[in-house]
Formats: sequence, C-alpha cells, structure tokens
Amino acid sequence: MAHDLSSVGFADTKRHYPILDGLRGVAALIVVTFHLFEAHAASRFVQIINHGYLAVDFFFVLSGFVIGYAYDDRWKTMSATEFFKRRLIRLHPMIVVAMIIGAIMFYFQSSPIFPNIEKTPVWLLLVVMVIGMTLIPVGAALDIRGWGEMHPLVGPGWSLFYEYVGNILYALFVRKFSKLMLALCVFVFGCALVHYCVTGPNGDVIGGWSLAPAQMRIGLTRLLYPFFAGLLLSRIVKVGQVKHAFLLCSVIITVALALPRFGGEHDVWINGLYESLCIILVFPLIVWLGASGEVRSGGSAKVCGFLGEISYPIYIIHYPFVYTYTAWVHDNKVPVAQGWPVAIAVLAVCVLLAWVCLRFYDVPVRRWLTAKTMKKAGKVRTAQPVA
Repeated sequence: MAHDLSSVGFADTKRHYPILDGLRGVAALIVVTFHLFEAHAASRFVQIINHGYLAVDFFFVLSGFVIGYAYDDRWKTMSATEFFKRRLIRLHPMIVVAMIIGAIMFYFQSSPIFPNIEKTPVWLLLVVMVIGMTLIPVGAALDIRGWGEMHPLVGPGWSLFYEYVGNILYALFVRKFSKLMLALCVFVFGCALVHYCVTGPNGDVIGGWSLAPAQMRIGLTRLLYPFFAGLLLSRIVKVGQVKHAFLLCSVIITVALALPRFGGEHDVWINGLYESLCIILVFPLIVWLGASGEVRSGGSAKVCGFLGEISYPIYIIHYPFVYTYTAWVHDNKVPVAQGWPVAIAVLAVCVLLAWVCLRFYDVPVRRWLTAKTMKKAGKVRTAQPVA
C-alpha cells in the first residue's frame, strides 16, 4: 500500500500532489478504524464503517496513477532492475519491521479465535517471521494463526504482495502498452470485477489474503482493474483546477467507505453493484480531483504531509494490534459501547508507533539504502515523486 509521492530518494522537477498524500492517509486511518470495529461484528452484514476494506482498492488506483506519473517517461534512462531497486527501497524496510512487531505480539494474541497460536513453537514463529520479511506467501503448513492468511503475522501483507505483482507487471510488460491496449485491459478487468461483485457468493470484494485459489482470484480481481485504471488515468487525463479538493475528496472517500451495506443476505448483488461503482468510477474520480487541487495554506500542507507520511507505516504495522484487540473482544465478549475507548487508544498507539517507525527507522534506512545502491551515474538525488 505504499504509494508515496514524496519518498526519500530521488529528485525531479515534476509537480508534486500533496493532496493525494493526504488522501492516502485518510484512507489508511479509515481502514485501521474499520478493522477495530470489525472485531465486534457478528458478520459482514452488520459491520461499522462497513466498506472500510475498499480502502485497499482505492490504494491500488492511487498506486497505478502515481507509478505511471513518476516512471512512464523514465524508461529511456532507467532499467527494470533500477525500478525494482527503487520499489524495494520504498516498500521493504517497513515490511521487515512490521513482521518483527507481529512476532513480538504473537503470543499476546492467544485466544480460541486464533486456534493455532498456543501450539506454535518459537522456532516456527521465527521461521514464519523471516519468510514474512521477504513477503513470500506461506501456505497451510505454516498457518500459525489458523486464519488461512498468506502472512499470518501481519494480515495486510497480502495487499503488499499484490502491490509487488502490479509493479512487476508494470516494469516487464505494461509500461510498453499503448493507451488503446491499456484501455482494453481496463475494460476487461472492469468487467471481471463487476461480474465477481454482482454474481459472487457474498456481493463484495472482501478477500485476497490466502493462497487458496478462490482467494487468489479475489486478490487479482482487486488488483488488476484499480491498478490498470490508475495507470491509464495518469496517461490520458489532464488535471483541472478544483477548489477545496482535499476537503471534498476526504468527504467523498469517507462516505464511500463508511456507508452501511446495501441489500441483505438474499440480494447480495445490490452491495456488489455499489462496490463496483466505487472502484470503477468513484475512486478514479477522487484521484483526479485530488490531483487537480492545490494546498495553499501552511496548515493544510502540514496535515496532508503528516497523513501522507504515516499512511504506509500505520497500514503495515497496525494489524498485530488489531489481532490483540480482537482476541480481547472475543474472549471477554466486549460490546462496542464498552470497547470504543480501548479502540481509540489502540488507534492512537498505532499512529504514534507509525510516526516513530517513520522518523527513526524507515526514513534513515531508505536514505542509507539509496546512497548505497543508487550512487552510480549520479542517481542519488532528493525529493523525486516516487510511488
């Protein structure tokens, strides 16, 4: 989910889009809140901030847009190897620390809701942590939590796995596509998305975190249309002049993710239609509006900057705390009315830890890696808009 427009590492004269940074942060905070409320939900039909999981699909649209904007015109002087180095430097340091946090907190999450924790020896936990640091998915043999996740220490690692898939496809093939070819892909992947949402068993895009074939289909469906649509958007749409774009886009994304589920258990297609609309039309519109706005005041710039900076760290490190909160809620049968003060505290801890990780680990490590790997041919620069 790292779609940073202001990463440490490389310089450029391209326009920067601080509003997109801020929107990424808004969506990240919403998804953390959604996950905390999800601990209290009896089913997918009664969740608070019901569509919070769609933040991932918004991130994929944003990722395609930013990567196309940052890299499409660089391939005459940049190799695929250099591109992969830049992406690894941007994404991987926080993946490593997230897996460490997940391992440290693992045994504190012991609960009947996580059936495999008590029988997991330390050596196996360490093996899963090291594999997780590579972002290589694990199967059932290493399912140390019992939820079938490809990354059982940090559940949202699945979306980073697909982020890497999108990056690899872009560098090897998609960057060479014409606008027409890209548009055809967007159309086909959009049809596949609508078909799954409307005809699927649950009427939503929840899923993608497992190596089970059905889950991998969901993961690829969630990646391909948003990522390709964002990339096409970066190539064909000219930004406009939109006033109060950050406020407007923040309201739209918040409403879209917070609306209750549409329809019931016997007409799930209604909700699937809503989610298709969000992913296919609303999210690209938000990205265009955000790119078309400007941040004029110092206060707004600071808010967008802060939200953008913590967005990736909070997204990748928050779930170990959600596991712990979920175990507490489940074991003590805590209702929302009693749990919300603890949930707010967990959210605050996640924000603080994300900021600490950013300032004292992620930024210094990325600077060091950039200096070590990008020295040749004067490639070390500063302030490039990097996705």
